[in-house]
Amino acid sequence: MQNKVLWGAAGGLLVGLLAGYIIGFEVHASQARGAAAAAAMPGMGQLPPGMGQPPPGVAQPAGPSPAQLAEYQQRIAMNQAIVGRDPKNLAAWVALGNDYFDTRQYQKSIDAYGEALKLNPNNPDVLTDQGVMYEQLADYDRALANFEQAQRIAPGHAQSAFNIGVIWRQKNDPAKAAAAWKKVIQLAPNSPQAAQARQGLAELGVK
Repeated sequence: MQNKVLWGAAGGLLVGLLAGYIIGFEVHASQARGAAAAAAMPGMGQLPPGMGQPPPGVAQPAGPSPAQLAEYQQRIAMNQAIVGRDPKNLAAWVALGNDYFDTRQYQKSIDAYGEALKLNPNNPDVLTDQGVMYEQLADYDRALANFEQAQRIAPGHAQSAFNIGVIWRQKNDPAKAAAAWKKVIQLAPNSPQAAQARQGLAELGVK
């Protein structure tokens, strides 16, 4: 699964970090996704009502293609059936969270990740991805709490460290944002997150 950026920031930082904040809508903290290969299905060209509505004033990257959306909906239906039969199926809850994440069903993703975290509360990737969904709903305090919890569990987790900086920048505290991004560079100097952290620091005028 993979992870998202600084909505509402100054233009340069928003554009620069958008690709790496939570490294894109189709990249979660836990794994890189390959391209969807499902065939398009009739009537699947538009997102359903209420799916993928960003907070006011927030620009989003393009959503899933019709073929991708068909694949997501098939997987969602399959995993809903699985958790209906087996509510303790951790992998199915995470998969649901991931697919709701990618189709921008923010609250449903939060809820699915919440069920996964009941079964395994110490998963930094799931905490991070749920935090991204909180961020998308502009619930920055909950997002920050998730990212900080991920850091307590796994201090070397670069994505949650980077996202902490994003949230502090959103909360208009550039000093704390800079501190978080400097930590990312120390943790994983050659990572994509470190590259984005360097760009964020440059935008803040911090060396």
